[in-house]
Amino acid sequence: MYINYRNFGKRSIDVLISGVLLLMLSPLLLIVAVAIRLESKGPIFYAAKRVGQHYHTFRFWKFRSMFQDADQRVGALKAQSQYQSKMEFEPVLLDDASEIRVADDEIISEDQWNAQREDEVKNAFFKVKNDPRITKVGAFIRRTSIDELPQLWNVLVGDMSLVGNRPLPLYEAEKLTEDAYIERFMAPAGITGYWQVTDRGKANMSVDSRKLKDIEYARQYSFLMDIKILLMTPLAAIQEVKS
Repeated sequence: MYINYRNFGKRSIDVLISGVLLLMLSPLLLIVAVAIRLESKGPIFYAAKRVGQHYHTFRFWKFRSMFQDADQRVGALKAQSQYQSKMEFEPVLLDDASEIRVADDEIISEDQWNAQREDEVKNAFFKVKNDPRITKVGAFIRRTSIDELPQLWNVLVGDMSLVGNRPLPLYEAEKLTEDAYIERFMAPAGITGYWQVTDRGKANMSVDSRKLKDIEYARQYSFLMDIKILLMTPLAAIQEVKS
């Protein structure tokens, strides 16, 4: 019997592998959780809104790698930022409504939406060397990609796949609604993906080339392609750690 990998097959593999990995890695997850809690106050996990396949919005989970008051520290560190250009924020102005739907079951006010977008835009272009907002444990789990492991839960519950296009923050996704880019949202959101294993770390890797890689994956992903990407992911992660 023929099984369409793009739905049943891919989902079955995601559930099987993510479930097994969560069980196998549970001791490591527990150790990391304890280390985070011992070093600094605050939640163990960090959840952010992300946009995945078909513009589905969900909570994207990571281990917390920053101090709880990290956002308050941004203002004092702006002068140290490696990004010299000043990013401008353009608010959304609605003619006939004061609310915006951000998910099937969630509606927020226009003011809340604009405040969230402004904060995301500012922080997305804030970068300093040896960022003091990041904890010691956070620096290690970021460098080794351990902070990404809670996303296995996103895979298990169906928000993401093991392989796919990276889920985007709301402010980025809203810029990619044109016909030229909409195809990248036809593929599942993924922990690892095509451009991550082929172009990560390249000096000439541009945002546009990443978008094209995402579209290419959405058009042709298959079982063999996903297996190849999964096998290449550990090497790509090691190369990133060394760099």
